[in-house]
Amino acid sequence: MSGGLTGKGERADARPATVGTPPHEPLLLLASQSAGRKAVLSRAGIEFTALPADVDEDAVLASALDTSGQLAFEDRVLTLARAKAEASCAASEGGYVVLGGDSMLEFEGELVGKPRTAEAARERWHAMRGKKARLHSGHWLIDDRDPLDGGTGATFGETASTNVYFADLSDAEIDAYVETGEPLWVAGAFTIDGYGGPFIERIEGDHHAVIGLSLPLLRRMLREISLAVSDLWRPAPMS
Repeated sequence: MSGGLTGKGERADARPATVGTPPHEPLLLLASQSAGRKAVLSRAGIEFTALPADVDEDAVLASALDTSGQLAFEDRVLTLARAKAEASCAASEGGYVVLGGDSMLEFEGELVGKPRTAEAARERWHAMRGKKARLHSGHWLIDDRDPLDGGTGATFGETASTNVYFADLSDAEIDAYVETGEPLWVAGAFTIDGYGGPFIERIEGDHHAVIGLSLPLLRRMLREISLAVSDLWRPAPMS
């Protein structure tokens, strides 16, 4: 069985596909509790089941850094996306195409995640306003279908990166945004599809990836395992 492409274009060892498990409806298993990723899939007509992964992100990254010595920012989110996909795949009954994702913002040479507190979110926005950052969204796919149903056992991933330009917010605008609570629990302390939308001047890249999941990238990854994105669409309503 063939492996998949890693974020650096190298071959990765394939995970043995589940044998004897009937195909699922829906086929896609999303290893995430992200409302943004769920919304992107739903709006694109893609059916999925969500099974959030229980992963110690700090431990995963520490282990990866100990092994490799260093990791590019793009590979850090890819490492976490892979860990989440593998955890959800192991926790499922098998037979799915599993998709894991993780996003982090690169700002002034550092990676920043979720601020988690109002104070941290406010401080982050005071630093980011009027400036540019780069959002990295890692995607990892595991084909855990039965080989008799077309399963390949492939496991591979790629990162989508998008430049984000922030508006030059006033202190009052920052305070109002932080008070919504929205920026506390999202990567980079902002959204483009919620309260934070008016504060994003423009982006360079895939706007879906800013929400957390690149649909064009997902399409290309599915083609690697001989699936079309239309194979995951919800059935059209009967007329």
